[in-house]
Amino acid sequence: MAIYNELNVLRVVIGSLSINRLLTALRFVLKKHAILRTALIFNHDDGSLKQCITDSSSTFVLANELAFENENELEDIIYQITIDPDVFDLSNGRVLHCQILRQQTVLNRNNDKDLITDSDILIIAFHHAAFDRSSREIFFNDLSVAYNNETTMIVGEEFLQYIDYTVYERLIDVTSSREFWQSELKGYNLERLLLLPLDGYRSCANQRSGLACIADISFDDEISTSFLNYASSHQVTPFQLGMATFYAFLFKLTHGENDLCISCLHANRYRTELQNMIGMFVSTLPYCIRLDPQWSFDELVKRVREKCLSILEHSHYPLQHILADSHVNQSNIPFLEIVFDFIILSPNSNGLCFDGASLEHVSPQKLSQVAKFDLMVLFLYNPTLDNGKLSCQFVCSHEVFEHSTVAKIARRFQYLFEQLFFTNIAVGEINTWHTPISKLNLILLEEIKEMKDIVFCRQSNMPNEGMSIYLYIFDV
Repeated sequence: MAIYNELNVLRVVIGSLSINRLLTALRFVLKKHAILRTALIFNHDDGSLKQCITDSSSTFVLANELAFENENELEDIIYQITIDPDVFDLSNGRVLHCQILRQQTVLNRNNDKDLITDSDILIIAFHHAAFDRSSREIFFNDLSVAYNNETTMIVGEEFLQYIDYTVYERLIDVTSSREFWQSELKGYNLERLLLLPLDGYRSCANQRSGLACIADISFDDEISTSFLNYASSHQVTPFQLGMATFYAFLFKLTHGENDLCISCLHANRYRTELQNMIGMFVSTLPYCIRLDPQWSFDELVKRVREKCLSILEHSHYPLQHILADSHVNQSNIPFLEIVFDFIILSPNSNGLCFDGASLEHVSPQKLSQVAKFDLMVLFLYNPTLDNGKLSCQFVCSHEVFEHSTVAKIARRFQYLFEQLFFTNIAVGEINTWHTPISKLNLILLEEIKEMKDIVFCRQSNMPNEGMSIYLYIFDV
């Protein structure tokens, strides 16, 4: 589906970019990374999939330029590119898309059509079959080097390619990993739906529109520092600690369901040779846990850490094999629709340099409103920006959640997060690390007040009949 593709929206903030040099650099990167010119041809007769590396690097061209008048029109154009299923053509190896969007008011007075300036937008998009999140830094590093050196670079024949990895993957002995996953998932019902506060249903994943309901949480300095200090002192990663918090939240949100299964995304670059290779390495894996309501949060964190470390060793085992071994109906799998992810941003994740020109990634509002799953919890942490603050985002499918529901779910999660990591010892919140997770609370403060006002306070418009009857019986 188009919503799974990787779209990068770039704006020049310093200097300008030469289109001819950019095109030369793009062709070099295409020549270097064969996956960006690899066709996938499906044989309908025998159901096989064939990879063919094309020679399209020298003929690659930019898509036709489009013009926009204002930010709203720009947002619409970018969103249409995002959901357009015809931007790429896998059968012909067209998995890279590059396009310039020019502002109409500036276009009329700009005589140099070979430059991309601060009034323009550069779109660089990739088909999800050829590209993952870790590939982005590799691609843009190579693109920057190629742009700065123009045509003086040479691609070595010995350069390792993604197709080499796919051949190697077929030769790996996966016996131990198969046995691990069979043992790991034994007794779990992977087809069971969690009792989430849904507002609707989809009969299958193919009906996904991509429309999202989003709620953002920004934790203050104190909470962020407490979270990171806990991770450091308990020797867990922020990913593991965030996952433990999410498990505790799901346990409370589903009214005590303790057989929980979610999915997580793994970079899956487990060998040094894979670190600088563009390709679709990322794997989606099930994370199942049986919570004991009497566990403390400390105990839950310890169990999650052990689970993550054991899974890491076998993260290369393909999801389709895991599901087939478990005899699961792969057409509609509930745990794949509840996703947890934790991204630690690198210092240079938002900026690019091209021979004196600087570009920044921008996030159009409509682009960020695309939902790939029913419910995704995404933590973001950048150690170098915003004083190292931690943020969290709930991205939910509009087919199954209303905006008000997502907002309420996010507020409950923030309240639970603050119970765990608020460090004011005077109010005793720190003890939540040691008390049973069943004692954690998702009832918001205004809901507590509302219950007190309605249940425990006498209403002015209610007659005093109950008391009168009581007194009459007492007198008798």
